Amino acid sequence: MFSRILTSALFAGAAAGLIAALLQLVFVQPVLLHAELYESGELVHFGGEAISAHPELPGFNAMRDGLSIVFTMLTYTGYALVMVALMSMAERQGHAVNARSGLLWGLAGFITFHFAPGLSLAPEVPGVAAADVAVRQIWWTATVAAAGIAMWLIAFGGNLVSYLIAAALLLAPHLIGAPEPDSFSGPVPTEIGALFAARAFGIGMAAWVLLGTFAGYFWQSESARAEAAA
Repeated sequence: MFSRILTSALFAGAAAGLIAALLQLVFVQPVLLHAELYESGELVHFGGEAISAHPELPGFNAMRDGLSIVFTMLTYTGYALVMVALMSMAERQGHAVNARSGLLWGLAGFITFHFAPGLSLAPEVPGVAAADVAVRQIWWTATVAAAGIAMWLIAFGGNLVSYLIAAALLLAPHLIGAPEPDSFSGPVPTEIGALFAARAFGIGMAAWVLLGTFAGYFWQSESARAEAAA
């Protein structure tokens, strides 16, 4: 069982992580590099002269971008280990696990780790005002835990009480409110922050859908292989 979980997670995490990393390099990293120009003071908006929205940015850096790819693959492999372990639990309870159901697992993962916390604590570019990082980490962790439990209850609860508890868990962190800075300030144009948040959510959803689909596919393949060998 453990070898099946490990093998499925490694394949799914590496594949989804590689695709996610490449998407980030193409769509997210240029926005971050643009924001860093304002953070450093190299560019200043609302000045006396109009600033081009398309400045020249640094090109591909083998060390920086290579490490980013490796780190992203490792991160999604960690996510895959958790997901495949939960898939194995669901299968033992009689639920089918395959690429199609894995897509739904991926959507649930996106809601848990991206959408639920990001709804009140949006992805941020460098240089924007923010609350204390420790307080934000606590709120983020609690929100992810609540959303993860809610997704499980929605998928496998099967009764009205489970759905009501899930709804309460999803709402509670946002009713309490995410940590906010005392004042809003920052050198980065709001247009850049909005573009970054939109692309972070879009790529996050694509990556998680791929992760769930790959995890379901490889788990089904490993299960079939184990049955054939027996």
